[in-house]
Amino acid sequence: MYLSRHAAPGGPRWALDGRYLPAGFTLDLLLQLPAGSVEGFLRALPAGDPAEHPPLAPLEPGHEVWASGVTYERSREARMLESSEADIYDKVYTAERPELFFKAPGWRVVGPGEMVRVRSDSGWNVPEPELVLVLNSRMEIVGYTAGNDVSSRDIEGENPLYLPQAKIYDGACSLGPGIELAEAAELGDLEISLRILRGGEKAFEGKTSTSRMVRPPQELAAYLGKELSFPAGAFLMTGTGIVPEEEFSLAPGDTVEVAVGEMRLGNEVAPLREAPAESG
Repeated sequence: MYLSRHAAPGGPRWALDGRYLPAGFTLDLLLQLPAGSVEGFLRALPAGDPAEHPPLAPLEPGHEVWASGVTYERSREARMLESSEADIYDKVYTAERPELFFKAPGWRVVGPGEMVRVRSDSGWNVPEPELVLVLNSRMEIVGYTAGNDVSSRDIEGENPLYLPQAKIYDGACSLGPGIELAEAAELGDLEISLRILRGGEKAFEGKTSTSRMVRPPQELAAYLGKELSFPAGAFLMTGTGIVPEEEFSLAPGDTVEVAVGEMRLGNEVAPLREAPAESG
C-alpha cells in the first residue's frame, strides 16, 4: 500500500494507491494507531478520484524529521577523513548508543521536484541518500520513504559541534515521493542509489544496500523513542552509505536523483542565496 500527498486545489490531500482519501484524513491520525491496525484502517476508507495533482513531501507541517549518523562503514570513513576530530566517528560507529540528531520540522521539508539548497558559506556540500523510516507514536515502523540529507561536510569537519549548522538549514531535507507501507523485516536489503547530473551529464553515481547498515532500523527507532514522545509519529533518516569523492561538491543547477527500493526522489539544487550586506 502506497500513501502520497498532493497539492490539490482545496489544499493538500492524501491518496492511497493513487486515489484520494477523504478530505479529513491526516497522517497525524494514522500514526496514532498501532502498526498492526494501519492497513485495515486504510482499507476501510472510501477511495476517491484519481490523485492527478503534483506530489508533495509525504508528511505534515507538525511532523519532525530526525536523522542517524555513521551507520555505514563508508560514512565512518568519510567522516574520519573530513574531520579534525576523526576518532569520535570511529567510536560512535561501534558504540552501543547511535548518533541521532534533529534534521527538520515538516514545514521545512521539500518534496519531489522542489529545490534543495547548499549553504553559501560552505565550499563542500553533498547529498546523502537515505532510507527514511515512518514511525508511529509507539516508535513502530509502519513504512518508509526516500530521503536526501543535504550536508555541508567542511562545516561539520571543522568542528563536530557545528553539526547543526552543517545539517539544519532551509532546503537541506528532501523526502518523497510517498510512503510505502512496510514492516521492519522488509527493509533489510533495499537497494539505495544516488545519481547527480550536471549540465545534463552524469557527475556522480553510486549504490549501496540497507544490508550494509551496522545497526538495524528497529534499533535506531527504539533509541529515538527512549526519552522522546511523538504523539503523531515521526520520520527517521537512517544514515548514508554513499559519499561522493572528496573533490566533489554540489553546485547550483545540479540534479540529484535518489532511489530507495522502488522510491524515486529527484530535486534540483537552487541558486545560492546572496550573503547579507555587512553593517557599519
